[in-house]
Amino acid sequence: MSRIAAQLYTLRDHTKTKADFANTLKRVGEIGYRWVQLSAVGCMNGENPEVTAKDARALLDEIGIGAPLTHRGWDEISERTEECIEFHQTIGAELVAIGSIPGHYRADGLDGYKRFAEDCQAAIQKLKAAGLLFAYHNHAFEFERMGPEGKTPFQVMAETGGPDFLFEIDTYWVVHAGVDLQQLIGDLSGRIPMIHVKDKNPSGNEVRMAPVGEGNLNWNSYLPAAQSAGTELFAVEQDDCYDRDPFDCLASSYRYLQGRL
Repeated sequence: MSRIAAQLYTLRDHTKTKADFANTLKRVGEIGYRWVQLSAVGCMNGENPEVTAKDARALLDEIGIGAPLTHRGWDEISERTEECIEFHQTIGAELVAIGSIPGHYRADGLDGYKRFAEDCQAAIQKLKAAGLLFAYHNHAFEFERMGPEGKTPFQVMAETGGPDFLFEIDTYWVVHAGVDLQQLIGDLSGRIPMIHVKDKNPSGNEVRMAPVGEGNLNWNSYLPAAQSAGTELFAVEQDDCYDRDPFDCLASSYRYLQGRL
């Protein structure tokens, strides 16, 4: 059964303190979400966070919301893997995603992406042994064609990373890059346990992110394709809500997806 989660990066301005975080979880639950992705939760960041993993789990349990997936930093995933595992086991998560490739790898072009995928392997296997999955979240730049063969960084990571190097496909950025999203989903069958559902809509000549169902992405094709490819978690994310209340944007997306997943 598909799960619809609210990606808390959308609400990053509303999670800076413990009180705000608790209120945000409550409001998200009132919309109807039973799942969230922990990302950019300010009160949980830093060396001495106001909210620890144990505190977050207590809040989540109290409100009746699960946190099956996160975004974590490269240093934690690669160098403090045991700490990363303990964090995810405490909050009850099953999926560990990295939001983007670290800059020093990206600066080396295709070779850097290849090295990154190779360097992920040790952490991936440790996470796997603990029952956790690893996934990479894309933007548009991973689809830039490079080198004499015109390969993309995304292709290099997919080939080098192997079957345990999974992807958290961001629908907006794939379409923004001019890539056939439905074909990409099909090509990655079995390697996309979650996707970021994010719509795209023009405002004049500017292309903006939009609540799901309010833009021009072909969800009637994309959602069934993702389900057929094994995607089970659909996290609603909107990086920028412009002048609109982000809670209203998440509510609109939830209403659209509720009857389709």
